[in-house]
Amino acid sequence: MNALKSPVLVISLDLELYWGVRDHLELNDYKDNILGVRKAVPALLKLFEQYGIHATWATVGFLFCRDRRELLASVPKAMPHYVEPRLSPYDSLAEVGEDESRDPFHYGSSLISAIASTPSQEIGTHTLSHYYCLEAGQNVAAFRADLEAAQKLAAQRGFDFKSIVFPRNQYSGGYLAICSELGITAYRGNESSWIYEGRSRKAEQPMRRALRLMDSYVNLTGDNCFVPSTNGICNIPSSRFLRPYSARLQWLEGLRLRRIINGLNKAAHNNKAYHLWWHPHNFGVDLEKNIEFLTKILVHFSALREKDGIESLNMGELASRVANSNPVGASA
Repeated sequence: MNALKSPVLVISLDLELYWGVRDHLELNDYKDNILGVRKAVPALLKLFEQYGIHATWATVGFLFCRDRRELLASVPKAMPHYVEPRLSPYDSLAEVGEDESRDPFHYGSSLISAIASTPSQEIGTHTLSHYYCLEAGQNVAAFRADLEAAQKLAAQRGFDFKSIVFPRNQYSGGYLAICSELGITAYRGNESSWIYEGRSRKAEQPMRRALRLMDSYVNLTGDNCFVPSTNGICNIPSSRFLRPYSARLQWLEGLRLRRIINGLNKAAHNNKAYHLWWHPHNFGVDLEKNIEFLTKILVHFSALREKDGIESLNMGELASRVANSNPVGASA
């Protein structure tokens, strides 16, 4: 049974600042991208308002903290003990600054406020600490503590999470069950192809990364349109990661755009959903080029909205629609 009343475009963004890349990128090497988020978020919100885009912003919980005192008070009693120590942010909290004005890399309260004050934008969770569910050394108890701590911080700001995006797209059934128990109704699943399935960092393969890059330009895995359904928690899988502009690959920009446009067309013509996602820090440099590219997508979306009735829904809105439709089974 198709839970969709009309075709749908879903957009989700992983708002994480330095918390999301700290385990594999040095701050000095990526600081321009992180600082650029301060310009990228307002530019995206302006564009979303212009085109009537409903989006989910999956936010690392630490970003809700206003200062170092609140950050340290948010640390859960049960923490992950990753076999690879660099994956954990807790041993490096001493390096975090006092507040957002003095450390724009680790605090994001003003960004969250700007997003929340923009119509149709959903604040979701990206866990408290950018938690990795498939890495050796962690467990479901530590995950629950992490998520509960993120919810507590959000509740103090008046937010009630309904959607989650798992860092590095790592999840399994036990973690989904905890999310459902804690009131979360939607998660961003992975594309069905094996090159996108969630794996630990150690299990990742260069070949899979290369194939994912190729798939952004040439159709290797299909269009990944879907009809969502729910079994306690609604799977709203990714259709396409919006890769940022690359000067080295600029000669392939037409192919990158066509790959997304073709997916949107298929969703619109077959009453399915299409889920586009990225990180604001992907737009942190080359902002003008990235906004120009996204605008082309949204212009095409607007034409499909007029012609085929495609809607823009955030993850929470789509999950609510699915739940109200009470679908049986899933299709893709």
